[in-house]
Amino acid sequence: MAYTEELGNYSLRFNLRCPSVCPYARLSGVSLTAGGHRMPSCESNTVTVEAVAVAPSMTQIGNYGEDLPEAGRARRLLAGFRSQVYRSLTGRADELFELADAVLCADGPVRDLAGLSLAAGHRRGHGAVYDALNAGGVDIGRLRWAVGCVPLPAWPDGRIRLAVDVCNWLRPEAATSAERMFCHVHGRGRNAGQMIPGWPYSVVAALGPGATSWTAPLDAVRLGRDDDPAEVTAAQLREVTRRLAAAGHWREGDPDIIVVMDAGYDVIRLAWLLADLPVVVCARLRSNRVFYRPPAPKPPGMPGHPRQHGTPLRCAGQETWTGPALAGDGRAGRHGTVAVAAWDQMHPKLCKDSAWEHHPGKVPIIEGTLIQLRPAPLPGHRELAPMWLWASVTGAAEQEITTLWQAYLRRFDLEHTFLLQGSVGLLCDVA
Repeated sequence: MAYTEELGNYSLRFNLRCPSVCPYARLSGVSLTAGGHRMPSCESNTVTVEAVAVAPSMTQIGNYGEDLPEAGRARRLLAGFRSQVYRSLTGRADELFELADAVLCADGPVRDLAGLSLAAGHRRGHGAVYDALNAGGVDIGRLRWAVGCVPLPAWPDGRIRLAVDVCNWLRPEAATSAERMFCHVHGRGRNAGQMIPGWPYSVVAALGPGATSWTAPLDAVRLGRDDDPAEVTAAQLREVTRRLAAAGHWREGDPDIIVVMDAGYDVIRLAWLLADLPVVVCARLRSNRVFYRPPAPKPPGMPGHPRQHGTPLRCAGQETWTGPALAGDGRAGRHGTVAVAAWDQMHPKLCKDSAWEHHPGKVPIIEGTLIQLRPAPLPGHRELAPMWLWASVTGAAEQEITTLWQAYLRRFDLEHTFLLQGSVGLLCDVA
């Protein structure tokens, strides 16, 4: 199957399980038939071939359901989403739509394609499954718009929180599959990681509040051998932000969108690439990083250029952790009391190598807020090393800093999503 169809099939299977629309019902309320496929009722009259028309169509469906009870409105939104997903299928649409239903309604993990033809919701034979995967097609642009227009998890402060991470679709036995890469897989012990052939996907998802690990996946892009992860992630976040704004999830004057990520990302470069967007990137740092305070003013009459870097702060050197702009305590659900310290206008020392080798002119000074989290020792447990975060915002107040580090802790919900999709077989080897 071609790359576009393959990526679309992945996105389709992954995104149809959309908890933000209806977390308690997978495909309930399916009663009508349209175009040969079963789908819920949908009263939207806005049907055009352009992907941009998905946003007003989904908004219209949501407005129609505002006076309905919560369950009824959720079903109506789910109906509109399924309708737009079906319209994004450009070839063998009926079978691909039923195949997606079969993946979601299967009793256990999906281990082979032929077994899907026996699942509830699939009305065709197993031959139709292979025909749809070989000759079917997906309008990826329209599918992404449909996913981006569903309601996002509602936070009390109304702010959007996104997480980005890489999920590996391991295919060790698919020797004939093109463009496989070696994907790093963590082991259970120290230095027990492995490199397994597969496809890495960059996934962006919206995080939700409360005691739940549900996320709302918004986009998935496969990384290639020659791709720059920072540039791919920046382009992906730029497109997701544009779709969120077009769908009305973010409007002019709203707080900036928070994007959290792990230490594997070049957060400094991402902050530079996304500086023109209403986003704040916040990422964990490795313990060997060094940041610099703003330099002291140059004394009058001193020759030479002004200094660019002040005194250093080494994440591994406790003697340099002096003069934080904010120091206080916070609460983390698992570790209890957490000591929080933050330093404003902290920047790394960039050199013209690696990612900045071809940067025109001098390398920039990129300032942000450095945050340290130190959990209080628990009885019977060893003392944990502090965790360091860097956010692309300066002059942040105490509430803003609290929001940032608490948003990062919710990033692990996306890892739970990856575990869930593996447990139900959405990314298993079916070749």
